[in-house]
Amino acid sequence: MVLLWLVCLFIKTIFLIVVKVAYSDRFVLPLPPEHRFPMIKYELVKEQLIHEGTIHESQVFDPGLCDIETILQTHDKDYVYRFINMQLTEYEIRRIGFPMSELTVKRCMYSAEGTRKSALNALEFGVGLNVAGGTHHAFRNKGEGFCMLNDIAIAANFLLNTGLSNKILVVDLDVHQGNGTAKIFENEPRVFTFSMHGADNYPLKKESSDLDIALKSGTNDDLYLSLLQKTLPELINRVKPDFIFYQSGVDVLETDKMGKLSVTRTGCKQRDEIVLGTCSHYQIPVAVSMGGGYSENIIDIVEAHCNTFRVAQSIWG
Repeated sequence: MVLLWLVCLFIKTIFLIVVKVAYSDRFVLPLPPEHRFPMIKYELVKEQLIHEGTIHESQVFDPGLCDIETILQTHDKDYVYRFINMQLTEYEIRRIGFPMSELTVKRCMYSAEGTRKSALNALEFGVGLNVAGGTHHAFRNKGEGFCMLNDIAIAANFLLNTGLSNKILVVDLDVHQGNGTAKIFENEPRVFTFSMHGADNYPLKKESSDLDIALKSGTNDDLYLSLLQKTLPELINRVKPDFIFYQSGVDVLETDKMGKLSVTRTGCKQRDEIVLGTCSHYQIPVAVSMGGGYSENIIDIVEAHCNTFRVAQSIWG
């Protein structure tokens, strides 16, 4: 009986740690009290998931810093040098929207490494999740919209350059178009960028993804989910990716102060179920980055983000 109990405990432990979650205290950047970015959400998401038992402490890992050579596979050398040495111009810093400091630099490098290592975890276990990331407004040579290093692009180029992937699909469902990601990969046939976003939202000047679906303000659950349910399997069958990056921003919520859509928290969870369920069905590894969320009520943000991890755990855990 004791041996059987130990075997069951061992099996349970193995399955418990299949879903791995990148998190670091470095993700939480000190900001002025009036700042509109809800930085506390990262810590709250991690703590809530552990508190409720969705994940265990053993599933959480600190990714560490992304090395410069890996970053330079995606970003311009001059921009990276000025960024890590805190030499960006005042104009560049204003466009980014975060104060420039050593903590800011390290936060971005930790976040990028979280997505890179989540991609490696996805190759091993089917899914990898980063509590941060989704910084899709970062271009090769500039940052904007709270984004300085493009974590998905960095991780995607790493997979391509190491031969770990041959065809990548980026599924960007943040309410804001993934303009930086689209521009970075505009001439890269091995990466297909798909962005479904608000038409009347930031950025004012959109780039051209391989597929853009621009949604009218006020788009509700029914239309949003039906478009996604129809589009994603068609894309997978056409593009035939061997890896997917999922930008799971929750600023599509009706309560989001910058979103302009009317997707409920339930609808947002169903969105995650469609994406992650489809990845599982087609047996395509998926790395998840958190993306944006700016609801006045922090509970809406945290719960919507937590749902992404809950769905992943229910499928792969």
